Order: sequence, then structure tokens, then C-alpha cells
Amino acid sequence: MDSNKMQRGGRRKPSHKRKPKAEKVRQPDWRPGSPKPAPHRVDKRSAVKQRNEEPSHKLRSSILRLLGQRPLDAAGIFSALDLPPAWKGKLIQLLKNMELAGDVARIRKDRYIIPKEADLFTGVIQFHASGAAHVLNEKAGEPDLYISGENTFTAMHGDRVVARINGHGSPATFHGGGRQRKEGTVIRILQRASETIVGTLQRSKNFFYIVADDPRFVQNLYVQPPSPSLKAQVGDKVVAHLDSWQSRHVNPEGHIIEVLGPTGKPGVDMLSIIRKHRLPVEFPTEVLRAAATTDPEVDPREAAKREDLRDRFIFTIDPDDAKDYDDAIHVEAIPGGWRTGIHIADVSHYVKPKSALDQEAHMRGNSVYLADRVIPMLPEALSNGICSLKQGVDRLAFSVFADITNGGKITSVRFAKTVIRSAVRLTYKEAFAILSKKPGGDMLSKRVHEAWALSSMLRKKRFAAGSLELDFPEIKVWLDENGRPIRLEKVENDISHQLIEELMLLANELVARELKHRKQATLYRIHEKPDNEKLLEFRDFAASQGITAGDLTQRRELQKLLAGLTGKPYAAAVRIALLKSLKRARYFPEPLGHYGLSKSDYTHFTSPIRRYSDLVVHRSLERQLGLTKSGPDSTALGTVAEHISNTERTAADAERESVRLKKLEYFQLQVTTEKRQKFRAIIMEARNFGLFVELPEFLLTGLIHISALEGDFYSHEPSKGRLVGRRTKKIYQVGDTIDVAVDRVDMFKQQVDFKPA
Repeated sequence: MDSNKMQRGGRRKPSHKRKPKAEKVRQPDWRPGSPKPAPHRVDKRSAVKQRNEEPSHKLRSSILRLLGQRPLDAAGIFSALDLPPAWKGKLIQLLKNMELAGDVARIRKDRYIIPKEADLFTGVIQFHASGAAHVLNEKAGEPDLYISGENTFTAMHGDRVVARINGHGSPATFHGGGRQRKEGTVIRILQRASETIVGTLQRSKNFFYIVADDPRFVQNLYVQPPSPSLKAQVGDKVVAHLDSWQSRHVNPEGHIIEVLGPTGKPGVDMLSIIRKHRLPVEFPTEVLRAAATTDPEVDPREAAKREDLRDRFIFTIDPDDAKDYDDAIHVEAIPGGWRTGIHIADVSHYVKPKSALDQEAHMRGNSVYLADRVIPMLPEALSNGICSLKQGVDRLAFSVFADITNGGKITSVRFAKTVIRSAVRLTYKEAFAILSKKPGGDMLSKRVHEAWALSSMLRKKRFAAGSLELDFPEIKVWLDENGRPIRLEKVENDISHQLIEELMLLANELVARELKHRKQATLYRIHEKPDNEKLLEFRDFAASQGITAGDLTQRRELQKLLAGLTGKPYAAAVRIALLKSLKRARYFPEPLGHYGLSKSDYTHFTSPIRRYSDLVVHRSLERQLGLTKSGPDSTALGTVAEHISNTERTAADAERESVRLKKLEYFQLQVTTEKRQKFRAIIMEARNFGLFVELPEFLLTGLIHISALEGDFYSHEPSKGRLVGRRTKKIYQVGDTIDVAVDRVDMFKQQVDFKPA
């Protein structure tokens, strides 16, 4: 539902400018091709000055009107609009920006046109494992453009491209569809997402080449022989720069710029992911210096200015290995309901706008949690030090207080800067153990149970309002001192996680509601309503799995479908397919609501140590409460929102890839052991070449090739989703449980093959 999942509340308004006063002398509107207006008592020098200072949005409108009449190159536009010489550079830059935005497109002889006039389509291309791709449509409610593998030109995943729409579309390949979808051909690369490739160095008889780590980059990259200074060896993980790629029928060429180390050497796999996603590792000296000079103790003078909560029984619940504690809670039962305080690390007190720390945090956008390390948004002196709400020490917090009735009505809300001292630090496992027993006589047990009573009520109310249950269990990879996986642990979203989750959702909603009501500029967490076409495609997929669904544009029908998946072997596959049908949650400066959570007001407030969005929201709330004279710049919030939405997606991709690689490495080690471990698997799909199975304890899918089914020949019965032995009549059917062992692991393709144990 949310790219950060829903834990920790997603953790896991434009300014109303005063109209300008009326001009004493009104200039008539001017359109390209019409005679220039008389100056009307404005001398020539003033007229030139006014045109030199003409806002770019006016020039943009003039360009669009002009190109609506005929294609023109930059010189033709410059001449037709009769622009002053000083505007030549501005015009070129504006045309580049308009091309990137998809407002105009270039055709032969560098002439510009309106894209829809020539059936052109601009957007970011996303590749699939099959080699096909989609160019994402940036206009709300309109479908993406499908690109077959042979029509992707030299585009790479994430590039910004121009594609030409082919005819009127072809029949969709969706199950039971027959609907039309638009298909296209990429004709130009506007902007590379990256010009570097991370992969493994190989050598044939005549040349060196690199096999990319990203399976979506299917071509081998030819490289020049590595220079002696790089000391690159065949089999090393390397970073190469893409120099030239003229046609998808010819291999791209490049040169090696960095050697990461031998494939399989501890740490090299994670370093490859870091380079691939261009994640910043080291902090600049200036930033480290600023963090080091921050007092590690709370200033008593600052504490004296705040609401003192150090006598309250406040506690934290976090993962076993957490080091940065963003949030703490206290909940107590009162007559007719509960009184709660949700206390969030006051990062904004230490990280001031436009400071070196702030600029670095903005650039990073968020912390990144790889399988073997954390790449923090803030230096450890802050993230693990003075900002972290550790047990038994004074810390500054930004608190949300609410009184809530047994029926879920919020009777009072307030916000305050506070000083707290966490009494207890619990892990999720410890909290679960407390909740698994009846409330004891001690304060900790009492307050944990009271907190769960409130959270469980909020959770029931949220789903009654239409919230979608799309949480997935996660896999925690435990590593030895050399970074090798020694254990995989499935982490369920149990009641200890839900306890914290609901309170964080509550805080996020209350802050969003306050800022929206006060018209205070800020960032919201939005999740837009899905396209009906996407839901129809998903409905076809569900039907192929034997699931009958109603009108999925109705939220209740979607909830009904999800509820019916409980305990079904295909549940995970269907939930993943649904997630792909929904839009991705993102940040935006307007409160468009959150579809998945069924909330009209939602933001991110609860994790400022690891998310820049939350830091911005803290500053907005400070401004609203009169604690500071200026809040976030409303004119810049759109750019900030787009940037941190992108860094969040990058982090999520890197995190998933790091866990997937460590899971593959774990199963690869099984191949080398004399006695291979047995794993319980569920048959997800039967094909004529074998069985796709999932290991539910490890959330991993793989293939049992039909040749591994020894002792008989097997026939495929697609209508019944099964393989049947010709002689023994043994049946392997979708939904069956089977014990398997690892047969082989292909680290290049990131695939696991199993065989019956």
C-alpha cells in the first residue's frame, strides 16, 4: 500500500498569494504572429526592460500557442516571438525544461512540436524482467504506454524518454481481456537515470565485457581493457561508465571507473548495491563537524522552556537491533476512554533550515536500511545520539496529545514541545510476550495492555472505514561477522507491531488535519485512487486464480477480496498483483488523501531521524504553533516532494535487493553442504516445464524443473493447474505442500531451482 509499508505510520497547500495591484497602464495581450502592440505611453527603453523581465510562464504559454500552429526550431521560435537578445539563453533552457516535462517534443531537424499532435509520449521508462517496459504517464487518470522488448531503443530502467504511439493500440495480453492498450516505440533518450553500470567483469577471446547486476539490463557492456592502475581481474565486481550506445542491436560500450572487489568477497555484494543505486555513504567533513559540535546532553535551559514529561511512564517499542528511536508513547485509561501522548524526536531543534546538516539530509532524503548496514540520513552523533529517545536519559520531543473515547471519538487534541525520559525500551518480541499474558500488577504490563486496547480499537475503526489490509511479513537476515547469512527470520506484523503502528497513524493524521485546517504550507503523504483500468486488469488476474470478484472500484469489494485470501496458497501472489495495480504513495504539497489507509488527511510526522519529509512537517507545525517566525518555503515544496519521493523509491529498491541477495546467498550455501536442508514449499503454478513454488517461511519463489520430477513422465493439465504422472498417476497441483531441497542458485539471474527432497 505504502512503499514504506504501514509500520510506524508509513514506516515501514500551496500559498495563497495576494493578487498584484492593477497596473496603471494595461498592456494588451500579445499572441505570436499578431502585430506588436503600441507602447501606450511607455517609452521604448521601458518596453525592452519589461520584455527582458517577462516571467517564464508567460513565455511558456506563448511557445505552446506558437507550436500549436506549426513545428519550429529554437531559432524559429526566437524569431517568431521577437524576443530580445538577452532572452536567447533563457529560451534554450526553457525549451529543454519543457521537453523534459513532456510539454514539447523534438522531431527531425531539431524542430519542436506539441507531443499529442504527433502521437508522442514523454515519461520515465520502467523495465520488466521479460525485457518489455512501460513508459509511465504523468497525467493523472491516463494509462501508461506499453513498450515491447524490441521497441525499447537504447533506453535503460529509469531513463526519461520520448516514445511514439503505434497506431491505435493492440489487444491487451491481460487475462480474459480483449481490451485495447496503447503500445509505442522509444525514439529518443531525454535523460539517463544513470550513466554507470555495476556488474561482473568477464573476458572472451577478443574483448572484455561486463555482465550487469541488474537483470533488466540484458546487454553485455563492452569495455576497454582495464588500465594497470585499476588492477581489475576477471570475476571482479566493477563500476563502468556508459560511453556509447547507438542501437539496441549493437552492444553498448564503456570503460571501467572503479573496482569493487572479487565476486563473493564479504561486503562486495552490498557495495555493488550502494554503487548501483548511487547511495551516499560518507558524510562531508562540514556535516560531521556540525554534528560533532552538537552537545550530547540536553541543555537544561532548553528543557526549562518546555512541557516537562519526565515524570510520565513513557516507553518505546522497536526492533531488536534498532539504534535510532524516533518515537515513544504513553497511554493510560481514563473514564470512558484513553489519554495518550505520542512523543517524536525533536530533530528540528538540532537541524536548522539551510544548515550543512539540513542540506545533507535533504540530499539523502531518508535513511537506507540494507541487510548488513544502515546508511543514515543524519550522522550518528544525532541519529543514534542526542536525537534518539533512549531509555533513562533526557531527550527533547515534539508531542501529540489526544483524549479518545471508547467509541473512537477524539475529544481533545494538542501539540507541544516537550522534554521526556523514556522509562523502558522494549523490543517487539518483549512487547508481544507481555501482550500474550493477562495484565500484571506492574506499571509496564498495565500500560502496554492499555496501549493495545486503544490501538486495537483504532485498528478496527480504520478497517471499518475502508482501509485496505496489504501488510506483508518481512524477512530479517541475520549475518555473521563476515557478512554471511546464517539465519533467515520471518517477521510478522503481529499485535506488538500493530500497537505502535496505529498510534503513529493517529499522530500523522492529527498533524495533517491541523496543518490542513490552518492552511499551513507543508508536505502530505498521499496515495491517489487507482485507475479503473488497472483494477479491471487485476480483476482479470484474480479470475485466472479462481477468485470471483465484484466491482473492485468499490472499496468494500476490494476489502472483501482481500479478506477472502486468508490462508490461501496464492494469497501472496494476489496481494502483490494488487499492489502493482495501485498507485504508489508519494509526497505532495497538497492534501489529496491516502487511498490505502482511507484517510482524507495524512502526512509523515513520526520519523524525523530517518525521513526528511517528517522534518519538514515538524517545521510546519512549529510555524503553526507560533514557535518560529517562518516555516517551509511553499514555493519549493513541490520540488522537495518530488525529490524525496524519488530517494524513497531508490532506498526501497536497494533495501529489497540487499535482502534478496542475502537470501540467495543463504540458499547457495545449501548447495555446498553435504546434507541439504528440507524446506516446506507450496505449489503456486504448474507449467509444462515445471512447478513454481514458494517457501512461505522465507518469502522466496523458485522453480522445480520437470526434469527434477524423477520416476515418471508428467503431463501438464492447465485447466486443472497440475502435473500428472503418466504411469504412477502422481499429481502435483496448485496449493499442494511439498518438501524441497535446493538444486542450484543462479546469482546472475537471481533465481533458485529446487528439487523434491
